[in-house]
Amino acid sequence: MNKIVPQGDGNAAAAGSQALPGREADCSPFCCSCRGACLSAFLMLLLATLAALIALVAILGPPPRTPGAQPCVTQMNRTGFLCHDLRSCIPASRVCDGVRTCAHGEDEEEALCRDMPQSLPGFLMAHCGDPASWIYSDQKCDGINNCGDCSDELSPVTTCPPCGPGWWRCPSTVFKYCSCIPRSLCRDQVQHCSDWSDEYSCPGP
Repeated sequence: MNKIVPQGDGNAAAAGSQALPGREADCSPFCCSCRGACLSAFLMLLLATLAALIALVAILGPPPRTPGAQPCVTQMNRTGFLCHDLRSCIPASRVCDGVRTCAHGEDEEEALCRDMPQSLPGFLMAHCGDPASWIYSDQKCDGINNCGDCSDELSPVTTCPPCGPGWWRCPSTVFKYCSCIPRSLCRDQVQHCSDWSDEYSCPGP
């Protein structure tokens, strides 16, 4: 007696041997090897670039930073502000005066001038006898009564050297000066010293 084999079983076996819809064929060994080589080459290139940058920084050094406020001495032997070119030294009183004196204007930067005198470095300013008053450091001992009470020219607040050339030492009657007057005022037939020494003792300019 002949056995009848169901036809559906052959179709099912055939269907089982076909790839399911939406499933990609497995990567061949050659394809996977190619992808791995490309990834390795990319990583090697990235590492080589990073190593080159590190070597460049080591040779040339880090990029220059903008220096902060630095003191200097002007040609008049006064405290000054060193510009970022590290060559130009401007008087302290030229900082935050509304005029860009340094080539790049760093003497008028907002961080330096926004809240004076608190925003000024200590070397640029000096306090007067009245703690609420201040002057620029290059205005001390310049012969001029910048504080208004002569505390920038006289002890005990300030100790200044003797009057320099071109000045005559005396108790001044002119409120603009304190203990020295310009020799140009000597022997001009006007009293500028309380002891009249500007007219009788001062040899003049």
